Amino acid sequence: MAAGLLLLVCAVAVLYSAEAQDSYNGLPEIYKKGVDLAMQQLSTHARVQHHYRFLRTVEKLETEGGFGVRYFYHHFYLKPTRCPKGTTETDPQRCPYRNDRPLMDCAVCYKTSGEQIEAQPNPYVHCIQKPRLTEEMKKARLDHYKKMVYHSGAPTLLAVKT
Repeated sequence: MAAGLLLLVCAVAVLYSAEAQDSYNGLPEIYKKGVDLAMQQLSTHARVQHHYRFLRTVEKLETEGGFGVRYFYHHFYLKPTRCPKGTTETDPQRCPYRNDRPLMDCAVCYKTSGEQIEAQPNPYVHCIQKPRLTEEMKKARLDHYKKMVYHSGAPTLLAVKT
């Protein structure tokens, strides 16, 4: 009986980790680029001690700016793994999630032209351990996105003088 229960728990854990990897693979490429940007910043931050993998999306916003320009806001969770920091391994079997550390709550805002992230305005990346995230931080994230879209300075037909 105990062996059967253990087998069931292991099977669920494997399916759960495979599902999380599928959720990253299921993201559109432009959203993957934002997740990769956050992961890159986390891996170079001195105070971050763990390797992380994408867990799931919380919220996505997208605004058309005209002339092929789009603005993105992506709020998502990253989960620490048992692999050492700096690992590029994405296989959930080789790099399983840890359940003894909190999730990393991340939000990224960026402007794209075509399918590339633009350097200006600077992409905004904010990641913090989920228990430390405050309502003020959540509001600041969304405000940053709204300001980025509003201050885009994109030309409109109404602004053209002839």
